[in-house]
Amino acid sequence: MSDLLPLMSYCLLMSGTPGPNNVMLTTSGANFGYRATLPQILGILLGGFVLTMACCLGLGQLFLAWPLAQNLLRMGGALYLLFLAWKLGGASIAQAQPLPRPLGFAHGALFQFINPKNWLKAVTLASVFMPAGLPPLQAALVVAVVSVLMGFPAISLWALFGVAIRRLLERPAVQRGFNLFMAGALAVLALSFLR
Repeated sequence: MSDLLPLMSYCLLMSGTPGPNNVMLTTSGANFGYRATLPQILGILLGGFVLTMACCLGLGQLFLAWPLAQNLLRMGGALYLLFLAWKLGGASIAQAQPLPRPLGFAHGALFQFINPKNWLKAVTLASVFMPAGLPPLQAALVVAVVSVLMGFPAISLWALFGVAIRRLLERPAVQRGFNLFMAGALAVLALSFLR
């Protein structure tokens, strides 16, 4: 168990700190509620699981062998975040209408493959936290399962925070301001990836 504590702490920290997933989940929770946001949460967890498994089984070596791949990923992720920020920022222009629908399971899962923070997490898990003495597949499973178990409550809290502030957003102008603020947060994250 003491060997798992650093792994669990790292996964909780990476999942619980601000990043693209958590900004999107807070926004979705505020606009649609937790139940409607749950498919995106599950997609994020599955995408993260698959990416962690792939990195633990050797894909993370791609960045070492081909540094350009990391730059392309960072630029692609930043451009996608800017696109999401633009969509979110314009979401309630017409009569302050809310967003049309929450992002779903597939979007949550696929986004993990261009999310630079998730790549950083997966590569670090593969390079630092793989348990010694286990066959590679078993070690990768341990790391990926712990990541999911620690990630679910951490990212759920961001969606629930959105739900908690939902009542404050009942006025269309306030909801519009919230969506613009969250779009700005996504844009700042995107620009930070381009540095």
